[in-house]
Amino acid sequence: MTKRHRVLLLIPHLGGGGAEQVTEILAKNLSPYKYELHLGLASQAAFDKKLVPEGISVHCLGGRRVRDSAFRLVKLVWQLRPAVILSGMTHLNLLVLLLRIFYPPRTIVLVRQNATVSSALGFGSLPGYTGLLYRLFYRRADRVICQSEAMADDLCTALRISQAKVAVLLNPVDVDRIRTFAANAPNLWHSDGPNLLAVGRLSYEKGFDILLEAFAAFLAEYPSANLGIAGEGTCEAALRAQAAALGIDSKVRFLGHVDFPALYFPGASLLVVSSRHEGMPNAMLEAAAAGLPLVSMPASRGIVDLLRAQPGTWIAGDVSAQALRASLVKALQTLKPGERFAHEWINQFRIEVAVKAYEDLIDATIDGSRP
Repeated sequence: MTKRHRVLLLIPHLGGGGAEQVTEILAKNLSPYKYELHLGLASQAAFDKKLVPEGISVHCLGGRRVRDSAFRLVKLVWQLRPAVILSGMTHLNLLVLLLRIFYPPRTIVLVRQNATVSSALGFGSLPGYTGLLYRLFYRRADRVICQSEAMADDLCTALRISQAKVAVLLNPVDVDRIRTFAANAPNLWHSDGPNLLAVGRLSYEKGFDILLEAFAAFLAEYPSANLGIAGEGTCEAALRAQAAALGIDSKVRFLGHVDFPALYFPGASLLVVSSRHEGMPNAMLEAAAAGLPLVSMPASRGIVDLLRAQPGTWIAGDVSAQALRASLVKALQTLKPGERFAHEWINQFRIEVAVKAYEDLIDATIDGSRP
């Protein structure tokens, strides 16, 4: 029997946003015949065994914050001596790469970048020294994984990293499961709408404050419209206060954390991506799998390149409430009630295609590291 390579996948915790979900999908779908799979949870002390398939060893490092798990992470790496470490979240990537000098020799480190670097740095929501940390530590990675060619080009330019160090791998999406679920699930909206759905962490970069302003103006033309926002985060109280100040709180539902956003796809008129900046949002890809119309900010060149001129997609002219409102109006003037689209471009994100690309990268990197 061919020797299985030990792979350690790292995320802060289970049940997080899109970045964590991608790593969870990889843990569940990478070949157990080729790899001995381990999942490290940097800021989680315990987990529900029902959430992780048999055959995957889970290691809870239990840090209150990601950086608190540094010593336990090094200890785990020496205990497992994995052939490959794959880290799936930016702030965890920086810690993993900072500690690389303490790992066993020839340990391969792959990091998955989940945001467009120049945008993340340019919006000022990160400490001023973050750009320096990126430039210092990302060079220590064997490969940096980006989700689009645009993200890769931006990373290489912003951090002055060679293109040879960067790999473009698409997010895996369980297209068949989402389509089956969306076709058979009950409608949770209890309204004819139009019903607008947005999904994401309630944080500044996701632009939900812009969405609320746009939605308030949108209601002047579509007074029966409703908005559902699935997610949780530090901006929730401010967003609720904004909705009340705009007089639209009766039309906006804050749905909290939703493990499976497809619950709200039936009955939704469209999905809105309101982000100021974004990599390649999983919620958008999952909504596309279910055939939902998509209205998006031009949050990254990758999103614009993917959606431009596609049926059932609308891209706002700029990142503003006025432009988003205009795109929402244009979409609703075009759409028939309940209309869905094939979105053939989503097939390149299918689990079997995307996971195979990850396996090819892991295998090639291991082969290239052999003396």
